[in-house]
Amino acid sequence: MDYRKEFADFEGVAYLDAATQGAFPLAAATAGRAAIEWKKRPDQLPMDAYFERPNRVREKFGKIVGADAVDIALTTGATSGMNAVAAGMDFQPGDEVLVAKREFPAHFATWVPYVRAGRVNVRIIEPRERFITSEDYIQNIGPKTRLVSASLVRFDNGAKLDAWRLAKACREKGIPFLLDLSQAAGGVTINLKELGADFAVCSGYKWVLGPYGTGFFWVNPEATKRLDLGPAYWMAIEGAHIFSALSMDNLKFAPGARRWDAAETASFTNIASLEASLDFVLGVGVEEIVRLNRELQQEIIDRLPRDRCALASPTEAERRGPYVCVVARHADQTAALHKRLIESQVIVALREGAIRVSPYLYNTSDHITRLIKGLSV
Repeated sequence: MDYRKEFADFEGVAYLDAATQGAFPLAAATAGRAAIEWKKRPDQLPMDAYFERPNRVREKFGKIVGADAVDIALTTGATSGMNAVAAGMDFQPGDEVLVAKREFPAHFATWVPYVRAGRVNVRIIEPRERFITSEDYIQNIGPKTRLVSASLVRFDNGAKLDAWRLAKACREKGIPFLLDLSQAAGGVTINLKELGADFAVCSGYKWVLGPYGTGFFWVNPEATKRLDLGPAYWMAIEGAHIFSALSMDNLKFAPGARRWDAAETASFTNIASLEASLDFVLGVGVEEIVRLNRELQQEIIDRLPRDRCALASPTEAERRGPYVCVVARHADQTAALHKRLIESQVIVALREGAIRVSPYLYNTSDHITRLIKGLSV
């Protein structure tokens, strides 16, 4: 099936940067415009927008990542969930958080206030080989380790972590495991129930094609008790949906993860567009998205001009997320190569000294040909 008709006409641009911003399906843009009309005429705002639509979005996120809706909080991005974990855990001086070298900045920035306050230390580990593995984390877990924070798919090279193995080791040692799904959810097959992590965070504007400023935070029911402290949203109080009789007596939060929802969870334009995007992803099916994206990735790898470039991602598809990274044979030429691609309207990202190429269903072999031509100059 040709999915290009479900997206805007890129007007001659070869957009290969879904890992930075996934493009709205046309249906998501239409839903967002309809929600804007609600604010123009609040008398037409449906009451189900406050609770029922966010709950539907939880269910749809859950179907994409193999989780129950009740365990999902709707957030403004991955950092929101990380901050909830940081604020909620009872860290003691000397406790350590394990983070791999060159992880996405949120894995470091989250802990800066806690490091400065002397509540926790961040221990940076290095891969033994080219790409980080579960074994690298496992070998660095020590008596002071209180949390492991990692990405399922690395933002800088596309390497996919054997997260199930790391989750198993963390469980055996009683150490919480936080997993960032931002470069995976919607582009990689995931089953959080089987994986065994304690917490998962995700931005909603990449592979699930939602608006900027959306995401989710998943809490394993067994790990809820680890987060006694931290933020709480009043709409998660039992009975909060009854606007005509809000009670302040015997306040009790509804079961599950809703306590960690972003304030104003039902942000109308965002949540309406997000639901339409999730409907699109679910309609195609994550497995089909994975299959089609792997075909495009493999075409890039097969046609890569090896005299000019080198692959900076794992060669094996099962060790890679939904994109590939390449570098110039001479590292100091990679930035210039990226600039030439952008000037030729081939839109890719430059991350940590590598060109990140992240295709999606709206891309074709013609776009890959333009990429390869640009890399061959």
